[in-house]
Parts: sequence; C-alpha cells; structure tokens
Amino acid sequence: MLRFISRRLLQMIPMLIMISIISFIIIQLPPGSYLHTMIAQMHAAGEQINHELIEAIKARYSLDAPAHIQYFNWMKGIITRGDFGYSFEWEKPVSLLIWERLALTLAVSVSSLLFSWIVAFPIAVYSAVNKYTIGDYFLTLLGFLGLSIPNFMLALILMYISLKYFGTNVGGLFSPEYVMAPWSWAKFKDMLEHIWVPMVVIGTSGTAGLIRVLRNNLLDELSKPYVVAARSKGIGTIRLLFKYPVRLAIIPFISTVGWTLPQMISGEAVTAVVLGLPTAGPLLLRALQSQDMYLAGSFTLLLASLTIIGTLISDILLVLVDPRIRYE
Repeated sequence: MLRFISRRLLQMIPMLIMISIISFIIIQLPPGSYLHTMIAQMHAAGEQINHELIEAIKARYSLDAPAHIQYFNWMKGIITRGDFGYSFEWEKPVSLLIWERLALTLAVSVSSLLFSWIVAFPIAVYSAVNKYTIGDYFLTLLGFLGLSIPNFMLALILMYISLKYFGTNVGGLFSPEYVMAPWSWAKFKDMLEHIWVPMVVIGTSGTAGLIRVLRNNLLDELSKPYVVAARSKGIGTIRLLFKYPVRLAIIPFISTVGWTLPQMISGEAVTAVVLGLPTAGPLLLRALQSQDMYLAGSFTLLLASLTIIGTLISDILLVLVDPRIRYE
C-alpha cells in the first residue's frame, strides 16, 4: 500500500508541472491582459489613466516579459515561498483569496456529494430489487426530473418559494450579521442553517444520475449466476444483496470520485452566482473574465491537483471494495 501510494505521489509531480504549463498557456491565449481590461474600464468610466501606475504594475509583475519568463517567475514563487502570485483585481495575494473561498467551497461540495450518495443509494437499491413496480416507476420519474431541471433554475424556484411563502431569503451561506464576522460557534451554526439549500440544489442532478447508474448496475448483477447460486444455498436476501451485488455495483461510484469533487467546485459557479455563495466558482469565473492570470491559473492548478488526488483515493478504495483488483 505505502509503496503504491509513494509511486503515485512521485508520478503527480511531472503531471502537475505539465498541467501548470498548459493552464498558463491557455490563460495567456486571449488577446490583451488585465491591464488592458483595467484601462478599458477607466476609459468607459471617464477616469484619468495613471500611466505611472500602469508602468509600475508592469515592472513589478514582469508583464512586459515573455510568457515563459512570467511562468517561471510564477512557479518559482510557488515552489520556494508558497506564493501563488498577486491578484490584480482584488489587490490581495492569490493564496489568501483561495484559502478564504476554498474552505466554504469544500463545505458546500462535500455536503452535496454526501447528500447525493445518501439519497441515491437506498433509492437505487429499492428500484433494482422492486423493478417494474409502481414505486420503481415513480422513483424513475423523479430521477429523470432531477436530470432535466438545471441547478440554477431549481435555485431560483427555491428562492422564490422561500421568499414569497415564508418571508425568508435563502441566498448566501450566512445571515447578514455574520457575513463579515470572525468565525465562532454561532457563525458555524448559522452556516449549517443556510447550507442545506446549495446542498440540495447542487446535489440534485448528481443524485439523479447516480440513481440511474447504480440501479442499472445492480440489475445486471442480480441476474448473474452467482446470485442464483447464493440464493439456492439459503443466504438471506439482505445479506446476499450487500455482500456481493451492491459491492460490485458501486464500483462506478468509487471510480469517479477523482472527478466528482473538482467537478462540483468548478461546476457550481452558475448556481453560486444565483444563490450569492462566497465560494470558488464565482471567483474563478470573475478571474477568467478580467484576465486576472495568477488567480485564474492558481485555481486551474488547484482543480487539477484535486482531480489527481481524488483519482488516487478512488484507486485505493477500489482495491478495498473489489478484492479482484491488485496494486500491481
């Protein structure tokens, strides 16, 4: 186990370097830079352009240097000092902005993932065991509705119902008095009171997809000869179900863990904008729009790192669930 993990961790290093190069190139592809965007905004607002400030920013961040020099300076700061660069728009270190948003983003993403699994698992098992019954058809209908309704539309519906019939605004993760307050037990409880809305909204589409995958996989396993043989030996239905078929049917769940977390972090951007969530998605979207290259590049590198780490975790879990898989 330790040898396998060590080998995979070493393989991550060149992969992350390659991803960082590709990410930086992609961010540099659009014409112009943040300075061009800032100058255009100042022109539109009728403000006087401070040429000395523009030249100072160019000199400080080597914006006049070739792209490969900017990349090497960026990577040197990350490796030697843990410095991901400076956000031009927010006028803050990128690392500070990322860690401010990352904790809340992980809270929303992990809660949505757990919601998806907790809801999808019993529904899929029930539908597979009771196939072609009224309950199965009803749950299948709900699954298709969950797949077809966009997350942002569901968020708008929940916000409308909550505000119109209950007089409560469910947007954001905190009440107004806790938005700028330091962390405390009261602020944490306030977050738990608000987090259920993005948890349900973001987790709904994932839940619907997981129900369909697990149900179909479980139906396939229940029709195999080893299940018939186990039943002929008198093994109870519940024990048989969870000892063999379910373990094999959840393999697609585990194998996609590496994609799920970064997909939720990047994919919840529109929903987060609608709900006013202080998470990473809107910040990444804004960084791409304003060509804030260090902030956008750092987020891209972070999402890639989460994908690689998640893939390693899913590989380890696959070995634990399916004894036929070996590290070799």
